[in-house]
Formats: sequence, C-alpha cells, structure tokens
Amino acid sequence: MSATATSAGAFKIGGDLEVTRLGYGAMRITGEGIWGPPKDHAAAIAVLERLPELGVDFIDTADAYGPEDSENLIHEALHPFNTIHVATKGGFTRHGPGIWAEVGRPEYLRQCCLMSMRRLGVEVIDLWQLHRIDPKVPREEQFGLMKELQDEGKVRHLGLSEVSVEEIRAAQAVFEVATVQNLDNLKYRQTEDVLDYCGQHGIGFIPWFPLAAGKLSEPGGAVAEIATAHGATAGQVALAWLLARSPVMLPIPGTSSVEHVEENVAAAQLELTAGELARLARPAQRADRGDRGRRRELIVATDRRVSAGSRSSPPQSAQSAAPGDRRKRADRRGVHRRSTRPVHASQRYPSAGVSATASWSRPATI
Repeated sequence: MSATATSAGAFKIGGDLEVTRLGYGAMRITGEGIWGPPKDHAAAIAVLERLPELGVDFIDTADAYGPEDSENLIHEALHPFNTIHVATKGGFTRHGPGIWAEVGRPEYLRQCCLMSMRRLGVEVIDLWQLHRIDPKVPREEQFGLMKELQDEGKVRHLGLSEVSVEEIRAAQAVFEVATVQNLDNLKYRQTEDVLDYCGQHGIGFIPWFPLAAGKLSEPGGAVAEIATAHGATAGQVALAWLLARSPVMLPIPGTSSVEHVEENVAAAQLELTAGELARLARPAQRADRGDRGRRRELIVATDRRVSAGSRSSPPQSAQSAAPGDRRKRADRRGVHRRSTRPVHASQRYPSAGVSATASWSRPATI
C-alpha cells in the first residue's frame, strides 16, 4: 500500500477549514513556461486523480497558471470536489511563457475571482489569495476588494503571497489573513520572521518551491547524507524538514508525474531526528543575516526558473531582473511611489473600513 499524506497531520485554515498539511501545487501541470496546456493532457489528469487516493486534499493553483489551464484541468479531473479543498490566486497577468506582471486594480481582482469560480465550478472558493500586492495600486484598495469578496460570500478564506510581516499586519486591519504563501525551502530562508509571525497567529504558511536544497543536496552535503541514512531522496528530506519546522507549515510540492507525486507524499512518513533537524537548521542562521534587499531579485529569478522547469540556481546578479523590478529596487532605496491614477469618492470601500484615497508606500524591506 502506498504512503498517504495523512501522516503529515492536519491544519485548520482560518480555524475551520481542515486540510492535510502536505498538499499539492498545481502549477507544473501546464505547458512549458507555465504557458498553455500540458504536452500530455492524460498525464496531467492522472496526476490530479491520484491525489485523493494518496490522502492529498489541499490543492493550490492560480488563474495565471496557463493562464486558466490549471484551474480547468482541476475541474475536469476532480469536480465535484467533495473532500478536496482548492485554493487559487489572482492578481497576475501573463504576457507570454515565463512572463508575469502584477495587476491589482479592484475591478480586475474581482474579475479574477469570478472567473476562477466559473472555471472551478464552485459557488464559493475555499481560499482565495492575492498572488502579489501590486505596487502601482494602493494596497488598501486591493485589501478592501478582498474583504468585499468575502463579505459577499464568494470566498471562504483570504490569503496573501510574497509579503512581509508589516504587510500582513496591514491586511489584518482589513480582513482575517488565513494563509501566507512565501518562497521558503532549505536553500532560501529569508522570511523566518514571517514564518514566526504566522506561527504566533495561527496563520497557515505555504512555502512555494519547497523542494530546493541547493548545495546541501550535493554529495557530502547534509541533505544527501541524511537522505542516504533514511533510504530517502533529497526531496523527501526537504519536505520532512519543512513539515517539522512548524505546525502551520503547509508544503505544496508540484509535479507533472504520478511517480513523483507518490515520492513526495511518502515524505509525510519520514521523521528526522533532533540532531538531523539541528544540522539542517545551521545554514538558516547565515541566511537570516543576509541581504534581505535582494529578495525581490531572488523571487523574480526563482519565478522564471520554476516557470522554465530548471533546477539551477537563480542568477546572483540583479542584472537579469525584468525592467519593472528596477522600480522595486528604487523603492527599497527609499524612493516610494504613489498611485497616480485618479481616485474618486465612489471608489471607497466602506465594508472594509478603509478608503481608496488613503496614501501608502511600498515597504523598504521584504
């Protein structure tokens, strides 16, 4: 009998939506560059159909995956969802393979939610997440729209992606933040403060790109040696380490292979010793003292690498960043931008207790 994800334990998103802690990220079931349909449609459906058999009941997707293809495939394979809980995201536009651009205008975010509801075939989305906070639009507008969607009964719980503790607090002034999805794995651990905050407040922490281990997985590295000792793979060690770090941790490894799904799920039964966990924790101390100002470039580079399906490390130079990221680097140097789009009184959000006319500035550190 195959191992099941239930060995990872459960977590209640928002205090009432119970899911198995080891989920599935449905980005890789699309085409190359996360663009268009998968090359092997039947294989993608087979992966999705295997999930409930393995005890995986939490699937994370986004309208930008394809775009639309991931949500359509999930509906085709698993609807009606019954015990499966689908989380999706909105706020990114796609301009081609591997190209992502934030759009956080309230009218667009509303459309994202409504179209996701149609594609998934649901009247209420279990968890709807803002894929990125758009720096061109006051975040109060984006948060206010999210609260409206929840008040209207279109979404059950709300989450954020790639945010700082300060941004979580700002959102909590408007709605209950149920989850946060940030880049986090054995190699990149620049948001330890966010994980700690989520643990203190019962917020689910969804680490994306969870299987990366970098040099630790090379021969002689800690991950490689621990994997050998347990008869496991480096990926399984990476997932077991994540699950052991915090009870709010909800890894969502993604793959387009049934065999790989089964391998990932088996990590739920892998128990690392206290000594092994301590050994894997050492690099994190160095990462915490690193330059957090490079996180944006790291995220952009990792986004591109994940889109391309590469396992190589992100470029160490910020020169590879997209033109729009030069603006973000300027923000970190203290040049804060405000939305120059006209805002009228009719654009207020009384249900959220905030006004679209409120000023804002992008946090200098993320």
